[in-house]
Amino acid sequence: MTSLKTEQLEQQLDSLIERYQTLKAENKLLRSSENSLQSERGKLLEKNELATSKIEAMIDRLKSMESKNG
Repeated sequence: MTSLKTEQLEQQLDSLIERYQTLKAENKLLRSSENSLQSERGKLLEKNELATSKIEAMIDRLKSMESKNG
């Protein structure tokens, strides 16, 4: 009887260790993915700011041209 309980506990422990290792690997991948996404987000925000400033500069030039002609 004791041998059976010990065997069951060993199986449960092995299962928990395997699950822990799986979750640890998954967590590592998720952290890596999060870092990549944050980096990509930062680059996209920079590009967005650059595009916004270029558009604002074009609008200002158009307004300037309009006021000179109008």
